[in-house]
Amino acid sequence: MHRHARPRRRRDHDRPAGHAPRAPGEARRVGAPVSDGGRWPRTPPLPEDLARLVRPHDPDWFAREMAIAAAPPWWFWRFLLRRFSWLVGIFGSVEVTGGVPEELRRGPLLLAANHIGDFDPFVIAVALHRVGVIPRIMATGGIVSAPLVGPLLERTGAIRVERGTELARHAVRVTEVALVQGGHVVAYPEGRIGLTPDGWPERGRTGMARLALGLGVPVIPVSQWGAHEVLQYRNDLGKVRTLVRAIVRRPALRVHVGPPVVLDDLRVGRVGDANRARYRIAAAITRGLVPLRDAERDRPAYLDPTRPTTAVAAFPGGVVPDDLP
Repeated sequence: MHRHARPRRRRDHDRPAGHAPRAPGEARRVGAPVSDGGRWPRTPPLPEDLARLVRPHDPDWFAREMAIAAAPPWWFWRFLLRRFSWLVGIFGSVEVTGGVPEELRRGPLLLAANHIGDFDPFVIAVALHRVGVIPRIMATGGIVSAPLVGPLLERTGAIRVERGTELARHAVRVTEVALVQGGHVVAYPEGRIGLTPDGWPERGRTGMARLALGLGVPVIPVSQWGAHEVLQYRNDLGKVRTLVRAIVRRPALRVHVGPPVVLDDLRVGRVGDANRARYRIAAAITRGLVPLRDAERDRPAYLDPTRPTTAVAAFPGGVVPDDLP
């Protein structure tokens, strides 16, 4: 398998249902404003073609997220990333390697990251901004529903994932819209914080793989290490203790942005290809993680006693075979 990939060309039939191809420079017809209850920040109008995809029984937030996904990145989100990224550095030293070529940044991207703790979305956002990416990050429904911070996260382009419910499919539809509009979406293939004893990524689920194959979108592996030391797994006062300890110890918060995962030979709907894509994505994340934790390959230096260890790594010890399918 080649180390570097050439992004697949998007085809008209790769677009999700309800998205007709538009001629260059053609503007979308804008529908009625989305009802946001007068809250701040205001939601942009929902394009007419997307308004037809929203059903009466859908939750209110679905129309808002569809409208936000169809709009360019919020100016205030860009401002926060540009002016306040230094705040993340209070809790550790952010170190970024790798990057995304400019020609890929001009189009849609799926950025696949290992999930190691509640603090890592902040680290990933800062790291990706350094390499020229304005991320839209998938987040659990509980966080996006929280008072004050929830509406702000939603407006930045965060995509709500209601795990284990029938509403989970809404995240896929919002992600499709964001990608069709050229967005850069960060997703966690594992679907939650990793629970392997050695901290190596799990094999993940096939959802991201199916999206990538269906839309022909490049998948960029994002490997990270160190953010798990900032906030413990369990939601109690221990989170405050680990946060304060991180300010004192300032752990290295390492992020590596790798080359696109090779998926050109795979096809959506062909038997076994979604699984093959899933393993290749997990392998790419694992390979990028090896140099970030080279001194901790067998056992993490920091062990969170509150985190369950019930899962199995896709590639234990970070050992990835050369002959992946």
